[in-house]
Amino acid sequence: MKAEIEDTYAEAFDGLYSRVIVTAGHIEVLCKAAQQATATPAIVIGRTEGGIEKYLNKQETPDKREGVILQFWGGIDENKPLESSLKKFEAELSFRLRQDILVKPFTAVFDALPKSEGKIGMMERVGHCGDGYEWTEERYGRELIVVPLMVSNFLIENELGYARGVMGANFWFMCKTKRAVMEAGKKALDAIHQVEGVVTPFDVCSAGSKPETRFPLIGPTTNHPYCHSLKTKLGRSSKVPLGVKYIPEIVINGTSMKAVKQAMKVGIQTASAVDGVVRVSAGNYGGKLGKHKIGLRGLF
Repeated sequence: MKAEIEDTYAEAFDGLYSRVIVTAGHIEVLCKAAQQATATPAIVIGRTEGGIEKYLNKQETPDKREGVILQFWGGIDENKPLESSLKKFEAELSFRLRQDILVKPFTAVFDALPKSEGKIGMMERVGHCGDGYEWTEERYGRELIVVPLMVSNFLIENELGYARGVMGANFWFMCKTKRAVMEAGKKALDAIHQVEGVVTPFDVCSAGSKPETRFPLIGPTTNHPYCHSLKTKLGRSSKVPLGVKYIPEIVINGTSMKAVKQAMKVGIQTASAVDGVVRVSAGNYGGKLGKHKIGLRGLF
């Protein structure tokens, strides 16, 4: 590794997630469904976020079509019973499934979380898109809901599993050049996505944020001490190192702390070896964001 690894930590927190396999009859449809279903909104504005874990070949899916594993994540309100957070997550998950996958021709959704903490029924919020004409049947060794649509029947497993995982783990790679941002970002994402059970909801993100804000209607706002364009205005308050012009962030959600730490490790190793990356750091907020502290140097 060429870049310095700061003696700091990333702050992460617990979240609810579902992990599903989406299949389609055409690769273009599959890719569009995967990308749109996992796009914003996100946890930072009280909604859900998602990510593409990996694409699958025909031998790896229940219906022997090309597929993709997606993760969908929702927040946990520690001040309320888990059931409250679960109900909100169920509603938000249904929006993603209905609006971004069900409407794509020749798609199907299968559960991909065999060791779940519980199950979410899909009939009430997704199956009833069939307006009462939907039905259930056994296919591929699973109980599926068949939703009749104008182009084709949409298939979704009757229940999808949910569990608790780790959200918001992150690292920053401080760069001298735009080329370093793009090269290090791509290589880091490629390495991270080799780790099973993790997703990067925002891929290479230009907008590292902070919990406190002067504009509550917006929510988290720019982490101003780390903005190069504000360095002169902030003077000694600026935390941008000499020679650094760009500080992108990669956020990682994962099914376990072990998976998250491994993804952070390989991502940092890969990014820090790229010319123009001079330092690696992470976002932490004195415990305001989450209870998990992942030391960067401890990963190695």
